[in-house]
Amino acid sequence: MLPHWDDLRLFLAVARAETLSAAAKDVRKDAATLGRRVARLERDLDVVLFRKSPQGYALTDAGAQLLERAETAETAMRAATEGISGVGPTQAETGLTGQVRIGAPDGCANYVLPQVCAALGKAHPALDIQIVALPRVFNLSRREADLAIGVSAPTAGQLTVQRITDYRLHLAASETYLEGAAPLAKMTDLQSHRIVGYIPDMIFDRELDYLADAGVERVALASNSVAVQLNLLRQSAGVGVVHDFALPFAPGLRRVLLDQMSLSRSFFLIRHQSDTRDRRLNAFAELLVQGVRAEIARLEGCV
Repeated sequence: MLPHWDDLRLFLAVARAETLSAAAKDVRKDAATLGRRVARLERDLDVVLFRKSPQGYALTDAGAQLLERAETAETAMRAATEGISGVGPTQAETGLTGQVRIGAPDGCANYVLPQVCAALGKAHPALDIQIVALPRVFNLSRREADLAIGVSAPTAGQLTVQRITDYRLHLAASETYLEGAAPLAKMTDLQSHRIVGYIPDMIFDRELDYLADAGVERVALASNSVAVQLNLLRQSAGVGVVHDFALPFAPGLRRVLLDQMSLSRSFFLIRHQSDTRDRRLNAFAELLVQGVRAEIARLEGCV
């Protein structure tokens, strides 16, 4: 028996959330009902789709095969809905609607995306934008987000990657800290200063290991969050690497050792390959890329 689209939609929610309770929130059904619908789908298909345990629902091999086909059906349903609603390439830029979820590292999510998404929301009142700020790589196959911004280009998976723009980083500290601290004129002087940075074993991308090449052996105050690191520096906690685009939000900080340590990194827009046929997401992605490029250039110009 061929499954109905609504059954596939609920299957996708459980496969991506990996628990009934989390999936139930996403589809706005109670967990017991969702569990019954999954069991019914398994009976209809005469196959076990999930391995159930106290930790959640894990896909079986048959479930993984259905996931791939259900995602293809999901893309087709989106395209069909676009056609009915009349959203075409020329209308997409003036009338984006529906929900879009963006996954981003918290530096970008805290200091760049709020301005960009606020402007997009004003231009497209029927558009619901969700920003998920997490210091890790997003799994687009499980639909944790519709689009993700990353600090490196993935080389595996059914993904498309577009470089958005470069951004700059420098060492910085608060004026108050520098007034009472040891001299800081060369890189070796860092050994006499408290260092603020990432928790070493929680650095999720090699591109974020800024201090490795600086010979820094100890991070006295550490966090997996860029925003927390910035606030530590604002509290005169020490010296750390800061995004130039974040400095306008921390007027008490000053860049140091500019001629000795200047870093450049890139942001990439990452999408699931099947979504490239979705005209609505294509239009949103284009506007997002334009907005992020312009906002980073504006913020870095303020430093």
